[in-house]
Amino acid sequence: MLLKKNKKERFFIIMMLAPMMAVLISFYLYPTFYNLYNSFTDSSLLGLKKGGAYIGFDNYIRLFQDKAFGRLLWNTFFWLTFVSVSLRLVLGVLLALLLNSETLKKFKLTGITRLSLLVPWATPAVVAVIAWRFMLDPREGIVNQILLSTGMVDQPIAFLSKIYTVWPVVIIIIIWNSLPLVTMSYLASLQTIPETLYEAAEIDGANDLQKFFHITLPQLMPTTLVLSLLLVVWTFNNFVYVWLTTAAGPGSYTNVLATEIFIRGFIDFELGYSSAIGMMMAAMMALFGMFYYHYLAKKEFSEII
Repeated sequence: MLLKKNKKERFFIIMMLAPMMAVLISFYLYPTFYNLYNSFTDSSLLGLKKGGAYIGFDNYIRLFQDKAFGRLLWNTFFWLTFVSVSLRLVLGVLLALLLNSETLKKFKLTGITRLSLLVPWATPAVVAVIAWRFMLDPREGIVNQILLSTGMVDQPIAFLSKIYTVWPVVIIIIIWNSLPLVTMSYLASLQTIPETLYEAAEIDGANDLQKFFHITLPQLMPTTLVLSLLLVVWTFNNFVYVWLTTAAGPGSYTNVLATEIFIRGFIDFELGYSSAIGMMMAAMMALFGMFYYHYLAKKEFSEII
């Protein structure tokens, strides 16, 4: 009887998991293996029905020999990922401290401020980029109008056409979109820190700066680790904001790995080559995930669990 009962329970569990497994195989595993297969072929989007001929590692060799590959890595790792993620974490902590301060609580501004913070997060990417492009327009944009009226510049600045302004603009737009999530996450963590820790520090004569570095930051570390992982993964694969803002321009100055996949696959129709770039990105993220867990987060996560 017990054996029959266990069989029924296992069958019930399998039936409950079957729909999710079907979705996982259909929308994740199959595309991944198909993309891996394509990366070893010369398949083209124009001849997709015929399929491509097997060419071994030629696409990967071509990728590493491409002179623009170094620029793609630099743009993706430094500008798109490192700079934007670092700034969001720093600004998120500062804004969370401000929202958690007694000053805002005194004037009852916390509710309004928190609500206003959610606007960028809720705004669709297309709408956000159109609004930013309009504000930064050299002829009619409000940013240039303010700069000209205050005498800060003598002539309008084409922010999205100059190589010294285009990356800062892209990063500002990305930060504007996801900073609310970072801020609210840190704010929730700040409110879980026991007040007794700060009271004990005051008794020991610690000032505000010492309390921040020795109490607040260590207590925020679990949140920082989770946010860092999420932001790196989301930003590393970011296509929408870069493409909608600059279309990888001026020239290819803001071209990153995600936009290069789109250009090679859907503009140049080199499906095999774009698949190779996609697999390289997946491998990089897998290596980052293993390094992140083993060297950075393993101890912290084990303490949480």
